[in-house]
Amino acid sequence: MGWLGQRGNSLKARSAAPMDSTEALRQNMATQPTTRRIRRTFTLSREAIAFISETRDRRGMASDSEALDLLLREAILEAKQREIDAAYKEYYDSASDEVLAEQGEWAELTAPNMFIGIPEF
Repeated sequence: MGWLGQRGNSLKARSAAPMDSTEALRQNMATQPTTRRIRRTFTLSREAIAFISETRDRRGMASDSEALDLLLREAILEAKQREIDAAYKEYYDSASDEVLAEQGEWAELTAPNMFIGIPEF
């Protein structure tokens, strides 16, 4: 189990869903029990402290710790998204023309039905 504990899987699901990631992370943080937090002490540059404080103020966070936790979670999500994107790129770069043609045929067949039942805005 990684440092995210059992919530690691929910992060994966959240990264794929279209939503305001900041709000989703704040809601997640608000529901976590305080026993999951570990007190640590770090020495940071003045610029890093200023950035954390600005982030806290701009996003209406309660503390610098909450802002730093949010910034780190966003960085984790972005790193995971880059890994997923790289895996997709690797797959499609290495896929044979036959496989890509078959996927294209499936896309043509399913595309007209893709949005049936979904209201237009």
